[in-house]
This record gives sequence, structure tokens and C-alpha cells, in this order.
Amino acid sequence: MNKLYIGNVSAEASEEDLESIFEQWKIPHTGPFLVKTGYAFVDCPDEVTAQKAIDIISGKELLGKVLDVDYSVPKRQRSCKLQIRNIPPHMQWEVLDGMLAQYGAVESCEQVNTDTETAVVNVRYAAKEHARLAWEKLNRSTMENCTLKVSYIPDETASPDGSTPGGRRSFNSRGPPRSGSPGLSPRPKVQSDIPLRMLVPTQFVGAIIGKEGATIRNITKQTHSKIDIHRKENAGAAEKPITIHSTPEGCSKACKTIMEIMQKEAQDTKFTEEIPLKLLAHNNFVGRLIGKEGRNLKKIEQDTGVKIFISPLQELTVYNLERTITLKGAIDACAQAQEEVMKKVRESHDSDMAAMNLQSNLIPGLNLNALGLFSGGPGMGSSMSNVPPPPGAHGGCSSFGCSPYGGEGPFWASMLSMSSQPYAGPPESETVHLFIPALAVGAIIGKQGQHIKQLSHFAGASIKIAPAEGMDAKQRMVIIVGPPEAQFKAQCRIFGKLKEENFFGPKEEVKLEAHIKVPSFAAGRVIGKGGKTVNELQNLTCAEVVVPRDQTPDENDQVIVKISGHFFACQLAQRKIQEILAQVRRQQQPKPLPGTQPPVPRRK
Repeated sequence: MNKLYIGNVSAEASEEDLESIFEQWKIPHTGPFLVKTGYAFVDCPDEVTAQKAIDIISGKELLGKVLDVDYSVPKRQRSCKLQIRNIPPHMQWEVLDGMLAQYGAVESCEQVNTDTETAVVNVRYAAKEHARLAWEKLNRSTMENCTLKVSYIPDETASPDGSTPGGRRSFNSRGPPRSGSPGLSPRPKVQSDIPLRMLVPTQFVGAIIGKEGATIRNITKQTHSKIDIHRKENAGAAEKPITIHSTPEGCSKACKTIMEIMQKEAQDTKFTEEIPLKLLAHNNFVGRLIGKEGRNLKKIEQDTGVKIFISPLQELTVYNLERTITLKGAIDACAQAQEEVMKKVRESHDSDMAAMNLQSNLIPGLNLNALGLFSGGPGMGSSMSNVPPPPGAHGGCSSFGCSPYGGEGPFWASMLSMSSQPYAGPPESETVHLFIPALAVGAIIGKQGQHIKQLSHFAGASIKIAPAEGMDAKQRMVIIVGPPEAQFKAQCRIFGKLKEENFFGPKEEVKLEAHIKVPSFAAGRVIGKGGKTVNELQNLTCAEVVVPRDQTPDENDQVIVKISGHFFACQLAQRKIQEILAQVRRQQQPKPLPGTQPPVPRRK
């Protein structure tokens, strides 16, 4: 594909004018320029020359017009595949992912091996329309002082292995998940953002590394993994953490190999104590791993014959938010149990990320970074660790929804970039009644009301606690009034505070009930025909949504919708219901008569 399209050509430009600018920059071409009105075509001898012409001639001025040079791809050949060039070398993969996802579902994104300082990737969208939109929006857009250059990869010439025409091959898909940048490291192609973290006795670290690192290199090669042994952490500790980055299969294979090495070393050194497999998982995911009444863990134990123990919540600190999952049994059984445990952890992580993605889009302008909730633990490589926390923010990570392995790093940067779109008009204020344990009222209010004042100031919401409905009331109602972002912040902190103060046990996830009032005439829209809408809401958000039957509307002709679930589930359900109400309000507005103009507001 060496034919070039030259756009934005002046109507006065001739073939000689175009030839002169190519000669000026010493770019050869084969055959004459085919000049049309406003554009032209030319053939280059090879792809290297074509790429040089694209990089150099694009942006140059000819007869008062700034030229736009790209590969010539006929409309019939335009596919779902794009090549994006001139990506800033230090741009994080997660920021790039977030940017690409704004235009549609991305099926693959592979780095291309080039000699340029900036990065090049090949992107495949799920639909041609998504690719077209990305091409329109991203081509010639500027990021970090680099002008992106986007072109189609024709179906006829794009090879199935992801390489580009001319034999440029994509990098091998290895490396740490969601880390680094296209300009510095290969594109990681993994099935999950969660690495496998394990603890090993310090005395076995040398055997795992091997003489001059030979053993660990061999494990890395055989399992297609990146393995980090954190030898310098916790000096003098009896155990050292190991982080394995790979596909789930690669992680499991590396883990089993490490267990076998430790077992052999124990035999060689006459070490007689049992060597259990110890996994590390962020506290956010442990509740769902355990399951209701411990059902998930019991099933794994029954299926594998492995005994599983989880470290108590009290061992967590602001610097260590991981729980230790100890598996005791034969190596093969532990390997099987490890796969099941990590499967549950990855499912929880992916669910939270999907919820957060939706949340960012449902609340325009939501600044997640300002919440002070997503700081990573030590050694997590946070790229935004210098951002100061807001007033009243708690250190560390709250007990739900944040990415323990990304911290305030690239993933949240991409979410911020996706949620920073302009918003038309100020958001309307909402009222939510959140029910908390009666015993937790003091923790929410704080000494002399300081905590609730700080929370109200931080969230930008009015937060009041309603009087108890009786002497034996087990729950109290918190009345939160404010726009969507304020609701998110306030409720987010309340959920986190309850977990932080141990009002929910170590095996419990924080689940609360929220009430929002809707106009009685709109309740049917929330329920849907035959309950279809409310069922869809529950499936989408994983929250329990109930519109109690036979309610008597209050003095404002409103009825209650009850929402129960963990934080993100509760938030998503609230946002979707508010969307339904907004749609109902728009339909209730009187339509202007044909031929009439809306009144123009007079200046004061």
C-alpha cells in the first residue's frame, strides 16, 4: 500500500507545485501526480518512502493550504481496522484504551515495531462505523504536543497476524498488564488486569531465582510471564511477595512451577514443615470470593480437596490492603484451587471496572480523582501519586470498587479523560434517602459533628440524619441532597466509612438500601411492562430494585423506589432510574406548535 492521498490541496495548485514540495523534502515518487479539485494522488516506490511522505509532508503549507497526506484507501476497502501513528511515547496504555473506547468497542490494539520515537498501533473496532468515527475524531488531533495520524488498514492487505503492509510485525504480546506505554514497552495482551500475587518463604527465593537468574528466566520463558520477586520489600521478613503478570493460564502455570521448585528445595534442604500456597488478593474482592455464607470457598474446597484460610480483616493497614489466602493440600490440588480463586477475583475486578466505566459515562464531569478513594498500595506504580488528597479524604483505598493494582494510575486517568466531556447545563439536584445501621450514626456524624460537616463540604451536598423512628430502630435514614456527582461522593464515603469502622464483618460486603422518590405517574415506567424494565435494571446493575405495590402517594404525588446493593450497584441503579425520570420529564414538556419559535429571553 504505497499510494498516497493528498488532501486539502489548493484549487490553484498544479502537478509541478506538488512535485516541487516532494523534491524539497527529498521524497521520491513513481509516476505523475493525479491532481483533482481539492486533492491529489501519487505513488511512492515503497512503504518506507510512503511513510516518510506522510510524516513530513502532512502539515506543510502549499499555496496557503495545509496539506493532509495519508494512505489512499478506497471506500470499498475501508474496514474496521485503523493504524494510529505519532502516539506520545510516554502515553500510558490505559489512557490510550480509554480514548479509543469513546468511539466504540475495541476488539484489539496491537503495537507496531517502528524506528520512530513515537509509537504506532493497529486498532480493530467491532464495527466499521466505530472505526470511521475514530478516524474522523482522532486524525490530526493533538495529544501531548504530538499530532496523531490515523489511517485505514485495507482488508485486502492487512495480514491476519496483525502485521501491517510491508512486513512490519507487531510486538510479541508479553509484559505486565496495564503498565508502561506504547513507546516504551510491548503491548500487553492479557485477559485480565489482575496479576497473580503470592507469598513465598524467604529461604526459597534463591532457588526460585536460580544461579545468575537462570531459573526465573526459564520460568518466564516457558510460561510467557513477567515475574517480579520483591526481594527488597519487608527487609528481614519471613516471606516475600511475588507478582506474576500474564494470561490467567500463564499465571497458573508459573505459580505451579514455583510451588514445585519450593517443594524440591525443601526436600534437598531437609525442610520438613508444610509449604502452603499463599495468595494475595485485595480486600475489595474477598467478600465476593467468599460468597454468601462462605458458599464459594466451600465449593472450591469440596471440588479440589484443598483447605482454604483467609487472613482476618484486622491485619489490614492503610499501607497493606491485601488479604492472605492460604491454600493447603497437594501441589496439583492447590494449583486447581488457585485457578478457581483467581477466577473469582478477576470476575469481581472486571465487574467493578465495568461498573466504574458506566458510572463515569452516567455522571458527566465526574472527577473520580478528587474523591481520594483510589490510591494504590506500595509498589503499585501509581502514576498520579503526587496528587494531594482532598480535605477530609482518608488515606489508602476505600473498601469497594477501586482498582487495587492500578491505584490512581493509568486506568483512572483513562476514566477521567472519558468522563471529562462538556456537560450542557447544570445538573439537577437529587434527594436520596440512604439507610445505615443505627449504631453507625456516631461514626458518620463524628466528634461535635466534624465528620459529617467535612463530608458535606467535600461532596458539595446537604447531608442530614433523620430522627430515629422508634427506640428500637435498627436503621437510621441519611438524607442526601445534591447533584449526581455530590451523591456519588457522599454515598461513596458513607459506604467506605461503614466498612472502615467495622460495621460490616470481614466476610461481608457493604450493602445498603437507598430510597428515591419518583412521581407516581412515572412509577410504571420504572417497572416496565410486566416488570421488564425493573428486571433489566437489576440484571444490568446487580442491585435489587423494588417499587412496592399499593403505595399511597405522598403530598407531592410521589412514591418510593427501593434500591439495595453494594456501592457501584446502588449508584448505577440510581443513575439509570434518574435517566428514566429525565426521559419522562422531557416527554411531559409541551411541544411548540408548528411554525412557532421558542421565546427568546430578554436581556436584563
